[in-house]
Amino acid sequence: MKIDLTFLGQMVSFAILVWFTTKFIWPQLSRAIEERQKKVADGLAAAERANAELKAADAKVELEIKQARQQAAEIVDKAQQQAAQIVEKARAEALAEAARVKASAEDEVASMQQRAREELRGWVGRLAVQGAEKIVQREIDASAHKAMLDQLAAEI
Repeated sequence: MKIDLTFLGQMVSFAILVWFTTKFIWPQLSRAIEERQKKVADGLAAAERANAELKAADAKVELEIKQARQQAAEIVDKAQQQAAQIVEKARAEALAEAARVKASAEDEVASMQQRAREELRGWVGRLAVQGAEKIVQREIDASAHKAMLDQLAAEI
């Protein structure tokens, strides 16, 4: 290999190119590469954070859905309890009303029986007087013998 002036000129120009590249171009390239690496790292970190936030949000949503289902079940249970209470109250009121109607009917029947007995006693007394009139063949004064007729009706 022969070293001549052309080779030395190429070496000097190469050295100037290396110096110029390391002094002016390489720092900017390094800075651009570092910025790009930082952006990529930041993007990956943001993606990781977003992924973690998504998982947390999913867990929160699942918890809220579970709580909502539990609340819905509690509401349904309360509604069923209230319905049972309303039915039981209506049943109790119906039984009370039936008992009241029955008692009223029994009172009315007893009253009607008493009136019928009184009326029957009156008829029997009149029939007894009419029978006695026919037997004695004379007329008996009902107003004069009222006490006796009342006693007879009471005995019947």
